Amino acid sequence: MASSTPRAAAVAGVLVTVVAALYGLHGAAAQLCENYYAETCPDAYDIVKKVLIEAHQSDERIYASLIRLHFHDCFVQGCDGSLLLDSVPGMQSEKDSLPNKGSARGFPVVDAVKEALEAACPGVVSCADILAIASEISVVESGGPSWGVLLGRLDGKTSDFTGSGNLPAPFEDLATLQRKFRAVGLNGDVDLVALSGYNAQTSPTRRPTGSTTSAAPTCRTRPWTQLTEHSYHRGARGMATAGS
Repeated sequence: MASSTPRAAAVAGVLVTVVAALYGLHGAAAQLCENYYAETCPDAYDIVKKVLIEAHQSDERIYASLIRLHFHDCFVQGCDGSLLLDSVPGMQSEKDSLPNKGSARGFPVVDAVKEALEAACPGVVSCADILAIASEISVVESGGPSWGVLLGRLDGKTSDFTGSGNLPAPFEDLATLQRKFRAVGLNGDVDLVALSGYNAQTSPTRRPTGSTTSAAPTCRTRPWTQLTEHSYHRGARGMATAGS
């Protein structure tokens, strides 16, 4: 059930425009459409929603955590699901970088969503699209409005550990935060305030800037998938997204 508190609804409503802006980072929206899975996995949205609502029953923070995952994924090399990749020899994962390690959470829920989708539509829905759908559902279930989620992303093959260092940090001043937002095509004023304010309202550890990298007490404890040396997760249309 969606939150009925005015503050939750107001904050979620402001966040809608920011999450929508994330789709345009690094040209991510070029080939996307709302009905991408209409024929290949028509129940995808409902499947994701069911898993998230069940998860929220035991974890009231999960909606905020999933929105944060989507933002941290999109901020580094676009909305490609690369934050979900595990570190392997020759590649350090974004989730092991300082802004994410020990604070990014919600991975087991993403795993559960992926498993449910694979059972219904094997090899169809990309991990990047799962994060996008989950983010919209999280806003709606927090009391905010809905929007048409643009879909059709292919999952990234690599994770940018170094690039994660450009995520907004809790100790950075306003000018630095504005520069980082503008560097990826976001508004250094409106988007910065909306995202920082949302994080400050949902994080148990509030920082002066309300940065999206503020600490959380739990972290992921199990692998994203059964990994082989060169295969990390599945992409849209059943394509393996890492080289083999």
